[in-house]
Amino acid sequence: MRIGTLGAARITPMALVKPARAVPEVEVAAVAARDRSRAEQFAAKHGIPLVHDSYERLIADPSLDAIYNPLPNALHAEWTLKAIEAGKHVLAEKPFTSNAAEARSVADAAAKSGVVVMEAFHYRYHPLMERVLEIVGTELGEVRHVETWMCFPLPKFSDIRYSLKLGGGALMDAGCYAVHCLRTLGPGEPSVVGAAALLRSPGVDRAMAADLRFPTGATGRIHASMWSGNLLKIAARVDGERGSLRLTNFVAPQLFHRLTVTVDGRRRRERVAGDPTYTCQLRAFVAAVREGTPPLTPPADSVANMTVIDDIYRKAGLPLRGIQ
Repeated sequence: MRIGTLGAARITPMALVKPARAVPEVEVAAVAARDRSRAEQFAAKHGIPLVHDSYERLIADPSLDAIYNPLPNALHAEWTLKAIEAGKHVLAEKPFTSNAAEARSVADAAAKSGVVVMEAFHYRYHPLMERVLEIVGTELGEVRHVETWMCFPLPKFSDIRYSLKLGGGALMDAGCYAVHCLRTLGPGEPSVVGAAALLRSPGVDRAMAADLRFPTGATGRIHASMWSGNLLKIAARVDGERGSLRLTNFVAPQLFHRLTVTVDGRRRRERVAGDPTYTCQLRAFVAAVREGTPPLTPPADSVANMTVIDDIYRKAGLPLRGIQ
């Protein structure tokens, strides 16, 4: 499967180029950037054979089967839709779009076209998350509370992730993981009860906390930040009627993780081996395209995730991304 990448984003080597070396069915065959010289440098550094003059030409390239879209958040919907229109499968970086309305447009287009569109929540494809879901479903009893944290320091305030125009904010960047993990572990789709933000600039959150409630009555809470007193915490917690689960570093478990389970007063720790999450994700993308294996992060899931993100912004009194 020949993949072309839109732009020369910082995430691309880790998310696509390196995993492709471990997935023999994949070739990163082309790159395009708004600055051709930057694309040429990126291609030379990473062994990509073809450089296109524009995103349009890359998407139109008949030799490519799929497109990887790591562009700034505000451009995700536009270029994913153009790739779908061209009949290309798409691995789209998260957050899927700027808002839920855009996500529904992309989901509708994907459904009509028949191409595979998959949001790049790579952690979801690692064996660790499957084991966690097994424990939640069989050992903890009725879930009463789910809490997730995605907090890391990003003190470079000129970074595009702080740009309202480009769809930035802590909830969009870090928080999309926290929301997705909470939805994955919780009993049904949650509704947002309340939210509070710390601002970097008007409309742009540098930290966000939100309270949620599941249809069963279980409660939820997410914590997301790019600059706050909680400098670094990537974790999840599930409390049930029989016990609890604590998980540290669900995002990159191949580097390090801690899974602690307490059931009926007995505590244990587990480790779950697996390849890097991005490698697992790329294999799943290939399986979806070639074998029709349903991805774990399809557009319908993306719509649900963006809906919660929109509702958190509303509860916090902040504008939705992409709608100013």
